[in-house]
Amino acid sequence: MTSLWLRGLMARRPLRLWGSALGVGLTVAFLAFLLSFIAAGTANMTRRAVASVPVDWQVLLGQNTGRAQAEAAIRAASPVRTLAAVGYADVPGFTAHTGGTVQTTGAGKVLGLPPGYRAAFPAELRPLIGSPDGVVLSQQTAANLHAAVGDTVTIGRYGAAPVGLRVAGIADLPQADSLFQAVGAPKGLAPQAPPDNVLLLPRARWDALFAPQKAARPDTVREQLHVRLGTALPSNPGRAFAQAGTLANNVEARLSGGAVVGNNLAAKLDGAREDALYAQALFLFLGLPGALLAGALTLSVAGASAGQRRTEAALLRVRGAGDRTILRLGAAEALLVAGVGTVLGLLAYALLSPLVTPGTAVGLPLLALPVLAGLILSLLAVLLPTLGAVRSSTVAAQRQVVGRAGTPLWQRLSLDLLLLVLAGVMFWRSAAGGYQLVLAPEGVPQASIQIEAFVAPLALWLGGTLLAMRLLGLLLRRGALTRLLRPLAGTLAGTVAAALGRQRSLLTRGAALVALATAFAVSTSIFNATYNDQARVDAVLTNGADVTVTGTANGPAGPRLAALGALPGVAGTQPLIHRFAYVGADLQDIYGIDAAHFTQVSRLSNTYFGGTTAQGALAKLRARPDALFVSQETVNDYQLSLGDRLNLRLLNARTHGYGTVPFTFVGVVREFPTAPKDSFLVANASYLAKATGNPVAEVALLKVSGSPQAVVDAARQATRDLPGVTVTDLATVRSRIASGLTAVNLAGLSRIELAFAALLLAGATGLVLALGLAERRRTFTVLGALGATQKQLGAFLSGEALVVVGLGGVFGGVIGLGVAQTLIKLLQGVFDPPPEVMVLPWPYLVGLLAAAALSTLAALRLARAASNRRVTEVLRAG
Repeated sequence: MTSLWLRGLMARRPLRLWGSALGVGLTVAFLAFLLSFIAAGTANMTRRAVASVPVDWQVLLGQNTGRAQAEAAIRAASPVRTLAAVGYADVPGFTAHTGGTVQTTGAGKVLGLPPGYRAAFPAELRPLIGSPDGVVLSQQTAANLHAAVGDTVTIGRYGAAPVGLRVAGIADLPQADSLFQAVGAPKGLAPQAPPDNVLLLPRARWDALFAPQKAARPDTVREQLHVRLGTALPSNPGRAFAQAGTLANNVEARLSGGAVVGNNLAAKLDGAREDALYAQALFLFLGLPGALLAGALTLSVAGASAGQRRTEAALLRVRGAGDRTILRLGAAEALLVAGVGTVLGLLAYALLSPLVTPGTAVGLPLLALPVLAGLILSLLAVLLPTLGAVRSSTVAAQRQVVGRAGTPLWQRLSLDLLLLVLAGVMFWRSAAGGYQLVLAPEGVPQASIQIEAFVAPLALWLGGTLLAMRLLGLLLRRGALTRLLRPLAGTLAGTVAAALGRQRSLLTRGAALVALATAFAVSTSIFNATYNDQARVDAVLTNGADVTVTGTANGPAGPRLAALGALPGVAGTQPLIHRFAYVGADLQDIYGIDAAHFTQVSRLSNTYFGGTTAQGALAKLRARPDALFVSQETVNDYQLSLGDRLNLRLLNARTHGYGTVPFTFVGVVREFPTAPKDSFLVANASYLAKATGNPVAEVALLKVSGSPQAVVDAARQATRDLPGVTVTDLATVRSRIASGLTAVNLAGLSRIELAFAALLLAGATGLVLALGLAERRRTFTVLGALGATQKQLGAFLSGEALVVVGLGGVFGGVIGLGVAQTLIKLLQGVFDPPPEVMVLPWPYLVGLLAAAALSTLAALRLARAASNRRVTEVLRAG
C-alpha cells in the first residue's frame, strides 16, 4: 500500500512533492556550502598567516646559555626547517665623510648574518644596490649618512676603538619591526619603532669586530637564533595559535629560563584567529538566513497543500484506514521528500563546489549536519501537517467555517513591535561605541563571538516581516486595495478586493515569505557589493593607485613620470613625495602631494580624515602652502591644537644636513594611500620640495585605463635601470594585504548566496503562488461556469499576484535595506576603512526583479490553465 500511495503522489501531486523536495535540497546544499566556506576560509587564513611570517621564532640566548644547548632544545621541541644564529650589537653611532661634509648619526645596531641567511629568510632583506653579501647599509641609514656603495662608514663601539668599513651594498629591511623586536621585554616597555640606523655584516666579520665590545660591555652584544619551524599546524587559526604557544613554552622550559622565545608565528596567528571568528560571523550573518529561508519555503509549500492533506486523510478514513496507517503513509512521504531533497542538495554541492571552493570539501562528519537538517525539515514539513489532518479529518471538521477569523496571537502580543524595538536597542548598543563583535584577548587561546550581535539583524528581519503582515492584513480587511487594483480589475476592483480580504490569512502568509526572500536577497547583495567596493578601497589605500612605481632616495621614480605617462593604457599620472621627518626625536614618514590633482589617480575616503571630509582636507592643503596633516597618535603625543606651528627636521639636498622647516597643523589624518598605519604626515609637495631643495618625487602613481598587468610590465621595463624600484598593481596588493579576511572566499560565497537568493525568491513568488492558486482552482472553475470571462478571472489572479508578489516585494525591499545597514554597522571589523555609504548592486537587483516577474508569470499561466479545465473534471478531482 505504501508504494502504491507514493506512486499516486508522484502522479497526482507532483508539484507538492517536488516543491517540498526542492526546498529540502536547497537547505541541504546551502548548509553544505556554508560549512565548506567556513572550513576553506579558516584554513586559508592559517596558511596565509604562517606563510607571511618572515621568522617563526627569534630565540634570544642568555649570557650563560650556549648556542649548541639552545639548538638541541629547539630541535627536541619541534621539527625545524631552518635555524640561523644572528648577532646583535648596539653601537653609539655611525660616521661618514661624503661630498666634503661629515655626517654623524645617533645610536644604531649592527647585525651579524650567517651564510645563507638571505636565502633562508628572504622576506627580511631586500637588496637595492650593490652586493648584499658584504657590508650592507639599510636604506634609511644610507640616506642619513649620504653614503653610497664604495664609501667608508665608521662604526663606533662601546669599550673599543671605532672601525671603518667600506660599503658593499644598500638594502631595505621590510620586516624591521619584528627583526628588532625587544624579545623578552615586558609588555609596554618595548621600543615603539625599529632603529633608524642599521648596518649588516657577515657573521664571521661581526664576531671579530665585536669580540672586544662583548668583553667590555656584554650587555650590548646579544645572540638570537632565527628559526623556521617544520611542524604541521592545525588548519584552525585558534588551535594553531595554541600549539605554537605550547611549543615555544616547551623550549623555554627545556632551557630553564636561559633563553626567551620571540614567537612571531603565534603573534601572527593571534591576529588570524580573530579574523577567523569575523569570517565565521560573516558567514553566519550572510548564510544562515538563507538556510532558514529555504526551510521556511519548504514549510510553506507543505502548508499550501493543507487542504489536500485533510481531504486525503478523510478519504483514507472513509475507506477503512486507521490513524496509524495514515501517519505511516505521511512518514513514507516525508522520507521520500527527505531522500530526494538530500540527494539533490548533495549533488548540487558536489557539482558546484569545485568551481566555488576548489581544493576544499566538507568531510563526511560535517556533511551529516546538512543531511540531518534535511531530514528534520522533511518531518516538520510533511509529517506534522499529516498529523494535523488526521486530527481534523471528521465530517464536522471538514465543514467550511464561515465567519470572522480571529486575530493571531503574535498580533495580540504586538510581537512585531517588540522585535523592532529589540532590534533598535541592540543596534544602538553597538553603534554607541566600545562594542566588539569578536572577543579575542591577546595571548589568550580562547576567543568568542558576541552572540547577541545576531539579535539586531534577526529581530529586524522577523519584526519587519511581521509588521508587513499586520499592515497588509489591515489593507485587505478594510478593502483599501480597491484603487490599487483598478488598473488590473477595472469595474471588478471592489469585488476582487473583497475576495482578497476573505483570503487575507493565506495571502499575508504568502506575502510574508516573499518579503523574507526579498529582504534576504537585497540585504545580502548590498552587503556583498559594499564589501567588494571596500576591498578595492583597502587595496587603493595600500597601493596608492591602479599601478604604483615606488623608487628610492637613490633611484626616485619621479623623473620617469613623463615616460610612464606615455605608456599604453596609462590614463593619468601623479608624483608622490615620500621622505622622513623628525617630529621631536620621533622619525616619521612624510608625504607630499599635489592637492589639486591627487584624486585624479587615487581615491580618498572621508574616513581618512578627522573632523573634515576628503575634499575639505584637500581644500585646506590648497589654502596655505605650509599646511600639514598629522596622525592622531602624534597629535596626542605632542598635545597639538589646530593652527599650531610645528617645526620638523628634514634632510636638505643642498646642505646634506637636517634643517628645521616650519609647518602649520591644520588637521588630523587617520589613513592615507601608501602610508603606514602608525604615525605619518601629509603636506603640499611644492612646499616640501622648496623647503628641502629637492623637487624629485620618489613615487609615481598611475591611473590605468587598459590592462593593469600590461602597464606593470611596461613600467618595469621603463624603470629597469633604477636601483631598488618596485612596480605593484591593485590585484597583486589585494591578494596580500594585511587583513586575514582577504583569505575568505567571499566572492564565491557571494555567487552562491545571490544565486540561492534568486532561486528562493523565484520559489517564494512562483511556487507558493502556484500552489495557493491551485488550491483554489475549484473557485475559479465555478466562476467560469457561472459566466466569468477570462479577463475577469485574470483580474482575480492578478490581484492575488499583486498582493503576494508586489506588496510582499516592496515590504521586503524596505526591510532588506534596513538589514543591510545593520549588517554593515555590526560587521565594521570586516571593513578597513569603514564604508561611507551602502553600495547598491543595480544589475543584480534588476535581475532579481526579472526572476520574480518571470516566476510570477509562470504561476499565473499555470493557474489560468487550471481554471480552464472542465467543471466536472475539477469538481471530481481530489
